[in-house]
Amino acid sequence: MCYFDYKNMSGGLFVLPNHTDIKKKYRAALYIRLSKEDGDKAESNSVTNQRELMYRFLEDKDDIQVCEEKVDDGYSGVGFERPALTSMLEDVKQGRINCIIVKDLSRFGRNYIETGRYIQQIFPFMGVRFIAVNDHYDSEHADSQTDNMILPFKNLMNDSYSRDLSIKIRSQIEVRQKRGDYIGSFPVYGYFRDQERKGKLVIDSAAAEVVRDIFDLRIRGCSNRKIAEYLNEHGVPSPMEYKMLLHWRYTTSFKLKPQAKWSPVAVERILKNEIYTGVMVQGKERTLNYKVKKRIKVSKEDWIRVEDTHEAIITKADFAVVQKLLLCDTRTAPDRIKVYLFSGLLRCGGCGGNMVRRKIRSAKGEYCYYICSSHKRDKSVCSSHRIREDFLSKAVLELIRTHLSLIATMDELQEIIAKIPLQEQKVKKRYRQLEERRGELARCRKLKISVYKDYKEALLTKREYFEMKEEYEDSCRQLEEAIKTLEREVSLLAKERKFHSPRIERLKEKGNISELDRGLLAMTVEEIVVMNSGHIAVRFQYRDAFVRER
Repeated sequence: MCYFDYKNMSGGLFVLPNHTDIKKKYRAALYIRLSKEDGDKAESNSVTNQRELMYRFLEDKDDIQVCEEKVDDGYSGVGFERPALTSMLEDVKQGRINCIIVKDLSRFGRNYIETGRYIQQIFPFMGVRFIAVNDHYDSEHADSQTDNMILPFKNLMNDSYSRDLSIKIRSQIEVRQKRGDYIGSFPVYGYFRDQERKGKLVIDSAAAEVVRDIFDLRIRGCSNRKIAEYLNEHGVPSPMEYKMLLHWRYTTSFKLKPQAKWSPVAVERILKNEIYTGVMVQGKERTLNYKVKKRIKVSKEDWIRVEDTHEAIITKADFAVVQKLLLCDTRTAPDRIKVYLFSGLLRCGGCGGNMVRRKIRSAKGEYCYYICSSHKRDKSVCSSHRIREDFLSKAVLELIRTHLSLIATMDELQEIIAKIPLQEQKVKKRYRQLEERRGELARCRKLKISVYKDYKEALLTKREYFEMKEEYEDSCRQLEEAIKTLEREVSLLAKERKFHSPRIERLKEKGNISELDRGLLAMTVEEIVVMNSGHIAVRFQYRDAFVRER
């Protein structure tokens, strides 16, 4: 293009350089992705290998300046919700980079539709140069007609590879599950991974004691909320905190507070987990397909269930009793620790509905009785089935005595009792828990001191110091309270000389049981049916009903 130089009196012409002749400079981002889920070979697709390959490619590319590196390590190429990729695309929007370089097309993505949309539509529209080194693709020098044929084909091959790999992985996982191998990322609370047998579990004695306590407390009538409170009062680390104490690389989005406490939900999760009976139950959830990572529930009949894959912590009989209790309406009043004695066990002989407890106050005093809930709501639905609590207790107690005399001889009961450890075992367990809490308290105090040293050395800000100091002080206070509670229990237990299990302690008396408790009822009674005129029918566990009249 020619311009006249008016300042040049000779009227000569000069030529300005054409701007299209200036080589465009590109601000580039190197994108690196590695995923074992995609079947990547650790050596050929390692982060270091991809980086070196791209820098060698750029050695003679003076028009490209690397501004940043983005690395997604451990993310599948099927989905595009990857942190480094999202950050890089945001930089593209903001104009910070206008060139993206990858080792090959599969590093950018394995989703046929999404990968093609970015490379053939979005990036050209935004003026972004895209380079896939091993696929010899550079959008600046691309032949549009050829690329319109080759690019979709390559993307389709990458997509197909992911689909086939996903099918193979699913098949391998299912084979291992049916074999009884545990495939979870972390072993369930109460177990460790067996270091000698891959895919097998062994009992973690410390956590297993807590699991047994939880089941025992539930059978004795404590609600999930009361069990959680009991564990927190005794300073027992929750499953989440226990993983942290073991230095497992465990993270979760459910932790809302610095220290995770036991909750009714956590207690119920343990009570419902059949793995504690030695049964491996897996395959409860699955993904929709290899592109959609959202998990969906699998119907119970399709779960993969393998018997006797590991040592049980809870007997199947105790587990069955607890599942029955969880189905009952066993809520506790705010001022009570345990549920009422017959809660969830009474049925109306007329309509089959639940019986509700009522308290009556009169001039002669007060007494409690149970009445049909349907009759209470609408007298036309069912006739008045009711029974006084004191009579019910006496009648059921006598029937249990009779029942026990029929199901076992004294010799059999004595044999069972001989296998039960003495009370000293419980004392030893409490002593062990006491020592664990004291150790945790000592560690917590040391951490508190170390935080102060970090603050003095300017490694922490004043705000960070006070926040961490308050957190450790709170943990110390809770541990101190737990230690006091355990010390009281150890002191009381040391004075007693009874058998470990209160249920067996009563069973050994057989015909001389003097009172009912929730644990004894839960272990022996399936259902109590209240009929007209004060008749009751008691259906025992695995036995026909015994009937008694007033």
